[in-house]
Amino acid sequence: MVEPEQNPLEEFAPNAEWAAALRAAPREWFVPDVAWTVEDGLIDRHADPQTWQAAVARDDAIVTQIDDGHTALTSESPWRTPSWTSSCSAPNMVFDFLRLLDPYSGDRVLEVGTGTGWTAALLSAYLGAQQVTSIEVDEQVAAQAKKHLDGAGFAPRLLVGDGAIGDPDGAPFDRVHATCSVRTIPYAWVEQTRPGGVIVAPWIPHRSGGYKLRLTVTGAAAVGRLYGAAAFMPLRGHRIGFPAVGRDREELLCKVDPRRIARAGPGLDLALTALLPGVVVQDVRGTGEADRVSAWDPESGSWALAVHGNPHGGSVGPRDLWRELERAYLTWVGWGEPPADRFGLTVDAVGQHVWLDSPDNQITEVAR
Repeated sequence: MVEPEQNPLEEFAPNAEWAAALRAAPREWFVPDVAWTVEDGLIDRHADPQTWQAAVARDDAIVTQIDDGHTALTSESPWRTPSWTSSCSAPNMVFDFLRLLDPYSGDRVLEVGTGTGWTAALLSAYLGAQQVTSIEVDEQVAAQAKKHLDGAGFAPRLLVGDGAIGDPDGAPFDRVHATCSVRTIPYAWVEQTRPGGVIVAPWIPHRSGGYKLRLTVTGAAAVGRLYGAAAFMPLRGHRIGFPAVGRDREELLCKVDPRRIARAGPGLDLALTALLPGVVVQDVRGTGEADRVSAWDPESGSWALAVHGNPHGGSVGPRDLWRELERAYLTWVGWGEPPADRFGLTVDAVGQHVWLDSPDNQITEVAR
């Protein structure tokens, strides 16, 4: 392949070195001939090269697989299945995470989630392919990524397996870079990172969406903060479904207006992660007064839904999740409604611990 002289995506590169890496590994070399975007629908390099090229040059994610490859990509299929399972991430998000990763010359990097191979290629161009290991759980995706990387002239160490386990045989690493979101940070990543090394991942602890998380390993633990929003497809072992709840539910009477919780913002998200561990909370802001909030505990099967001005909410299961959610919300209000940038995370052998302002101020769950 002939390296292009200019790349329209260079504006997202953090510095001249990353811009040079982008020129050596342009995005177009790693996007399949047939893919899908929200703006264009199906893009086909051969049938409509102009639309395909415009999508590749745009700052949008490109869906490359749905339903773990069991469903073919068509103009309509990504809307019919909720399962977008692999993509080429939006360039601004790719470089935001690489900026947080901040690898030094000579660093060894473990990438979790090879995907199309583009980020592995950027890291290879930046550090040298011999410094990069990338692991992908999906054999088909991994094979396509290898084809892309071979064609681009990069040969990082490629593995097929569960990224949550990492690569114990290749450890220790100076950097761990996850390109898929996780609900909890696997402790294996901490164990496989040198003290002083960095773990960067999209973290989705509570609601849909997520955060850019950067942790520094201190030895037996890793400590760090959040750096804004991020939405990535989850690590396969961290996917979570939603319950099918019938009509047989108890009536739910709200003390707190659901709109207060639905519109509280990301600071509450982080508080709920600590105060209601394991509980999945989702909110939907409707038009007017149609805001709704649901809470689900997969372990106990408990579920609750509150809709402002609508009698069709309710709860099922042994836990009174709505009461617990109300108490957690009021606890956060009692702290002065701290925003997301005041929260951080510590990961150790016991688990992950959310803290407010300082790692020595860890938050404990609310009493049931």
